[in-house]
Amino acid sequence: MQKSSLHRNFTDIVFSVSNGVAFVVIDRPERMNAFRNETMTEIVVALEIAATDPEVGVIVLTGAGNRAFCAGGDVEWEANGGLEDRKGDDAIRRVYAAMREGNKPIIARVNGYAIGGGNHLAYMCDFTIASDDAIFGQNGPRVASPAEGWIVSYLVRVLGAKRAREMWMLCRRYPASQMLEWGLVNAVVPQEDLDEEVQRWCEELLALSPTALKTIRASFEDEYAALRDRQDKRNFLAEVNPSFFDSGEHAEGAGAFLEKRRPEFQRWR
Repeated sequence: MQKSSLHRNFTDIVFSVSNGVAFVVIDRPERMNAFRNETMTEIVVALEIAATDPEVGVIVLTGAGNRAFCAGGDVEWEANGGLEDRKGDDAIRRVYAAMREGNKPIIARVNGYAIGGGNHLAYMCDFTIASDDAIFGQNGPRVASPAEGWIVSYLVRVLGAKRAREMWMLCRRYPASQMLEWGLVNAVVPQEDLDEEVQRWCEELLALSPTALKTIRASFEDEYAALRDRQDKRNFLAEVNPSFFDSGEHAEGAGAFLEKRRPEFQRWR
């Protein structure tokens, strides 16, 4: 039995290592595990620790409680300017860079809602295992939160062009069973069996050659590196609408969400 260790120097996540598995748990259940800058910064630190820990062979990313894996960007944080200076966007990209560069398999353990940035996290992981009550979907156009670049376009690799556009542009909600059929999810089990199923996948991965897994993973990462590198050099929001945050459109989307009303976007068409 390998030692189990719990790292307590975080505010938004819980990070622990046990039996070769690093657990990164977004610990904001009162906000449905929605992230802010602090959350993403702590996830990056945790992933970097896991990447350099020789005891860790697999990383599990999940959310606290059963209501949500992650509800994406905290809309209240966004409404208070969390995205306006691109620090929020840069923090999101640092999370994905840490996921890629650590070169250890990452499993998304999806319990409840995986919406917006939470859905990004689920489909960017190597594997996604969901409870049968999990719900997936995007939220950007609904709340005027402008995701862009390869974070968006990578979903085409996962689902195909038509389904990726449907998910991103219509902001529908999809049950785990449909996401299993579409290919976003690897396995769906009852909520009470989720931990056991995740453990089974971890044990299978831990029994394999770590070097072979890293080599394979690096090969997959390289497959879309050219797309990622090209799109990272562009600011799509500035190209489409450089005055977006000053126009009131973002404020309308975030405000409507917080006020639980339907947004009125017609004036910006």
